[in-house]
Amino acid sequence: GGGGGAAMADGEGLVSVDYEVYGKVQGVFFRKYTQGEAKRLGLVGWVQNTSHGTVQGQIQGPTARVRELQEWLRKIGSPQSRISRAEFSNEKKIEALEHKEFQILK
Repeated sequence: GGGGGAAMADGEGLVSVDYEVYGKVQGVFFRKYTQGEAKRLGLVGWVQNTSHGTVQGQIQGPTARVRELQEWLRKIGSPQSRISRAEFSNEKKIEALEHKEFQILK
């Protein structure tokens, strides 16, 4: 608890972060599973395959939930995927979500 006021508890603010996942991540339903995991966590953003064999996108939502999806992207992924690494960039605090849902882009 603590005093009133508009300040959100630490870790409860909204963040936006870009990601790119390397390894065997195309043709293994990686985007579909990422979308499912993001929806389960209540996150918005997007995911798409790149021309160079990686999967990239953006995640937005409460910091703690975004951290959970980052961990999932780094270690778990879809059942048949083989993740070599995940890179995150352009992390920033945002005032409001810029996406309505988590979409798979073609």
